[in-house]
Amino acid sequence: QVQLVESGGGLVQAGGSLRLSCAASGSIFSINFMGWYRQAPGKQRELVARITTGGITNYADSVKGRFTISRDNAENTVYLQMNSLKSDDTAVYSCNVKGFTGTVLSRRVFDSWGQGTQVTVSS
Repeated sequence: QVQLVESGGGLVQAGGSLRLSCAASGSIFSINFMGWYRQAPGKQRELVARITTGGITNYADSVKGRFTISRDNAENTVYLQMNSLKSDDTAVYSCNVKGFTGTVLSRRVFDSWGQGTQVTVSS
C-alpha cells in the first residue's frame, strides 16, 4: 500500500504562484509514473502534467509555459510549480503515482491517488 500526502494548495491572486508537493510513502520498489490532475466545479477531471521515471514530461495545453512538473526520486516526491496563475486554474488538484511495491522477486502493482488540495485563484 502506497499513501500520498499533498500540500501547497491555498488562495492566491491572479498572476501569483504556488508550488504543490506530493510525497509517496510505503514499501515502494519502483515508481514509473507521477502526475497531477485537477477538477473544477462542473468540469471533468483533466490531466495537468505528468512525468516518467526518465524525466519525460507532458503538459495540458492550458498550462504549458506556466506550470512545471518535477520529481525528487530519492524522496519519492513530485512537485508542480504553478506560475502566472489565472482564475481558470481554480480547482482541486490531485496527484497520482503508479509503480510497484515489494521486491524484485515479489512485486505488486500500485496506483495511488492523493486526497486532493484546493487551489483558488482570485481575480
